[in-house]
Amino acid sequence: MNDDLKISTIKEMLNKSGKKFADRPAYEIDNKIITHKEFRDKVNYLGTSLINMGLKGKRIAIIGQNSINWEMAYLSIVCGTGIVVPLDKLLPENELESLIERSEVNAIFFDDKYEETIKNICKKDNNNLEILISMGNTKNEDSVFLLDELLEKGKELIDNGNKEFINSTIDENIMSILLFTSGTTSKSKAVMLSHKNICANLMAIKDRLKLNENDTFLSVLPLHHVFECTVGFLYPLYIGAKIVFGRGLRHITDDLRENKISVLLCVPAIYENIYKNIRKKFAKEGNLQLLQTLETKAENCSMKERKEIFKQIHESLSNNTKIFVSGAAPLDPDVENGFRLWGFNMVQGYGLTETSPVIAVGAEDNYKLASIGTALNGIEAKILNPDKDGMGELAVKGDSIMLGYLNDKDATDKVFDDDWFLTGDLAKIDEDGYIFICGRKKSVIVLKNGKNIFPEEMEKVINKIDGVKESFVFGKIKNKSKDDIRLNVEIVFDKEEMKSTYNIDTIEEIYNKFHEKIKEVNSMMPSYKAIKGIVFSEEPLIKTSTNKIKRDENLAKINSATA
Repeated sequence: MNDDLKISTIKEMLNKSGKKFADRPAYEIDNKIITHKEFRDKVNYLGTSLINMGLKGKRIAIIGQNSINWEMAYLSIVCGTGIVVPLDKLLPENELESLIERSEVNAIFFDDKYEETIKNICKKDNNNLEILISMGNTKNEDSVFLLDELLEKGKELIDNGNKEFINSTIDENIMSILLFTSGTTSKSKAVMLSHKNICANLMAIKDRLKLNENDTFLSVLPLHHVFECTVGFLYPLYIGAKIVFGRGLRHITDDLRENKISVLLCVPAIYENIYKNIRKKFAKEGNLQLLQTLETKAENCSMKERKEIFKQIHESLSNNTKIFVSGAAPLDPDVENGFRLWGFNMVQGYGLTETSPVIAVGAEDNYKLASIGTALNGIEAKILNPDKDGMGELAVKGDSIMLGYLNDKDATDKVFDDDWFLTGDLAKIDEDGYIFICGRKKSVIVLKNGKNIFPEEMEKVINKIDGVKESFVFGKIKNKSKDDIRLNVEIVFDKEEMKSTYNIDTIEEIYNKFHEKIKEVNSMMPSYKAIKGIVFSEEPLIKTSTNKIKRDENLAKINSATA
């Protein structure tokens, strides 16, 4: 890598890329362009104000929708003021209160939507919260600071010679970012990351994805999540690209097309929904057979040729698309292959909060179906205790691995084997170094015969049944024998789709139809994978803000309902 691209701190990244791409667009908001220089100037103004308020070395939280103000707040904290603590905007007040207490934050940036909640928490005696900063544009009372006013004050301070934030030095090896895991199977952990962790990941991602200042990223996933924060926010700033904030998941296809998006980072559920809707549109118009014929023809074509064959689909999404990256959960291989047949460079990425986050990601010249690609430069990967099929726990090491869990040495020790971080995921690595994730170690259902069942794999199959919105596969003990476990599934169904697809609308008819469909699924599976029981619901599964199923909470809900 060229010296001008080497970085050891996020502040160095901002300064180097800011000079190189000063006049390039960094954001487009309501048809208004904010250049990289303009944005970096605002970061300096805000950081200068924060230090002037006495927040040097303090922990500062952020909660709110994806926005330029959220990103400005993050950088004004981490590039010279203190430690940034991004919080999940979907958490209820009691959980937010717990995280604010655990993280010992002294100040918080928030959207107007969260003002009442944050004020209530601030009044409690069990936290250190003192300074509240609104990222909204409305006037506030009760000693709440306004971001816009802090920007004005910071500019005034800098104009008068205050360079404390601008000239601040960063220790790349100490905790500067505190992130909470999503806690899909256990209580969330507080992950400590350094500038070195993030920058090592940024440089490795840049080597792999080969994107540049001409690209436009659509910001859809929540910014408190490290996947979006590192790859969808810091990485575009690093390469001089442009960021557009999405209007919400319902508008994603319009946002892709209208903003000429070239890069989308999203979760599998969104890609699977887009894919499903496109196929439904062809079927509704009586063109499904034509689509399938064209897909067969495209199998022996280049990506460029495929794009031309499926010009209609590209025009409905974005003609500018360079890459679709799917992360945070496994992607259905049929969907992945389908997008690629249509000429979209669809790849899977993989990582964890503890790894800053990206461990591996596919690329156009580094790709195998259903693989997460090879480990990024600077990251070593290996399989621990592989079975006869080569499957075992994935372990990794490198500069992007976390410092540890805050105030939890026992939990930290459990996930490290010397320098190797234990991901908790079962995987295989082929002879070319391509990594294939099999499933989460904690989620595996072990049957009486010793067979391992990966619920995510079963759920992909069941989710393809027309009328299924989503599903949750779980093990249920039979006859009070702990080692006699039978597979069950909760099906969340779409009543309207059941009517339009099968012309049925009574609950009894719907239940009978799904029992019939599950029998068909069972007939295609080995006998030990047969689904023995079905729970029905119209309520969505309990999930994290990045659409991961919270398995413990869903199972507890089912058990309480059937007790």
